Amino acid sequence: MSASGGMDAPIEEIEFLARSKNRVNILRLVATEPHTRGDLASATGASQATLGRILEDFADRSWVKREPHGYVATATGALVADGIDDLLSVLEAEGRLRDVVAHLPEAELGFDLRQLANATVAVPTPTHPNAPLQQVVDAMETASTLRAFSHALNEQSLSTALSRVRAGKQQFEAVLSESAIEALLTEDSLWNQVCALAAADGAAIRVRHGDIPLAVTVTDGTVSILIRDENGVLRGVLRTHAEPVKQWAGERFERYWEVAAPFDPAAFDRQ
Repeated sequence: MSASGGMDAPIEEIEFLARSKNRVNILRLVATEPHTRGDLASATGASQATLGRILEDFADRSWVKREPHGYVATATGALVADGIDDLLSVLEAEGRLRDVVAHLPEAELGFDLRQLANATVAVPTPTHPNAPLQQVVDAMETASTLRAFSHALNEQSLSTALSRVRAGKQQFEAVLSESAIEALLTEDSLWNQVCALAAADGAAIRVRHGDIPLAVTVTDGTVSILIRDENGVLRGVLRTHAEPVKQWAGERFERYWEVAAPFDPAAFDRQ
């Protein structure tokens, strides 16, 4: 192990761990509970010779110690294992967000991006250009409750919500920006649907006199965040069950709901 100071030594230690998946896995295993060499071999598939070298290297760093029930991480070894877990979580989140991060309004997200590490990410592809929107619609088609706040409302989502609410299969609540409502004014079919939805039992729509930077739906506890670029083109959808994200979405919805006014079709000039 290098005795150099500054940032060199920590980076060399990261390189030491990163060069071998077995090193990372073994350190994480012994940080949870004691493991015998047999346990470690079964869990990692590493040979006894490889295990011997890794455990010796860890012992030289005072990261592991041998106890009667097996090998266990020391306090500093557990600290390193926690740090590796954090780094892996960050990198997993970054990998999932890489295709949409340029359009992600980070300032609007009131949670740690690591909460999106296990999110489902859908982006348009040449063969499935509507994949992001289809994921949202698929979730709407089976949800018994739906809450949304958005700067846009597309025809497919509107039609699905109206059908579900009329059938008595969904409770629908939404806060829409004025611009979202105004975009529906130009087409009779869309305007008639949003008016019918607002008037239906089991549905309520409010209008916020101001911008809503994000389009978010919560369907039976699953949060979908629709990501659009500066031209309004849908670039992707993030879907997650993470509790901090659900809490953020619920609080943001309530905040918009409290200051929004009930949707009144007569307040909008269709001429």
